Amino acid sequence: MSVQSAVRRLTAPDIRARKGGEPIVSLTAYHAHTARLIDPHVDFMLVGDSLGNVMHGLETTIPVTVEMMILQGQAVMRGSKRALVVVDLPFGSYEGSPQQAFATASRVLKETGAGAIKLEGGRRMAETVRFLADRGVPVMGHVGLTPQSINTLGSFRALGRDDESAAIILDDARAISEAGAFAIVLEAISEPLARQITQEVAAPTIGIGGSSACDGQILVLEDMLGLSDRVPRFVKKFANIGPAIGEAVEAYASEVRARSFPAEEHTYAPKKA
Repeated sequence: MSVQSAVRRLTAPDIRARKGGEPIVSLTAYHAHTARLIDPHVDFMLVGDSLGNVMHGLETTIPVTVEMMILQGQAVMRGSKRALVVVDLPFGSYEGSPQQAFATASRVLKETGAGAIKLEGGRRMAETVRFLADRGVPVMGHVGLTPQSINTLGSFRALGRDDESAAIILDDARAISEAGAFAIVLEAISEPLARQITQEVAAPTIGIGGSSACDGQILVLEDMLGLSDRVPRFVKKFANIGPAIGEAVEAYASEVRARSFPAEEHTYAPKKA
């Protein structure tokens, strides 16, 4: 048996079984090479529609297409062996009906080989979550700040900081958990609310601007590596490699202009007769 075939990739049931256990570790991934680097350290990686912001310089995730998600999902699957890969369904590809969501989700799973999809929304998406789960599609939910709803929300801001909005988000989380979501992302909500949801819903919670009490955490890889110019309050920069990249490129440019690169050790001598 090869080493590769002996590695078992984590699945949605594995993540669901971690409720209340060892914290679940996750990051976003969009490329094969970064997926390869983070694969040994994370439990699942999310091919997020945030690739619109990170890779393409878009102001919002709204323009992201299914084709973009599939292309990067394929890359992440090629670069990883162990972690569960979850792919976002982009705006406009699932909200119309449960049938539309199933058509999009089944295409994404077939063409990428990923193990699950993620969609945004609470009670309004509960019927769709149940429809997908009943048909063999593992669904990760996402409540709180939902970036695909930015045109309705008006701005990116923390939610659930008053009793009325907190009650709505709690009901949202309950609804999609009861509908069959195997995990739920809680984004940019008050710490007490994230803690309460984690205690009260059956699905594991994955915080991003939530609480350390969540069952797991996720960040955008480029944000936590210091590659993003602007980051939300909930981001901790665990490295700051942006300046290091700039310094490396500056050194390269200097050596090219000075004709000191490539040096002899970087070139090929002719074959001897």
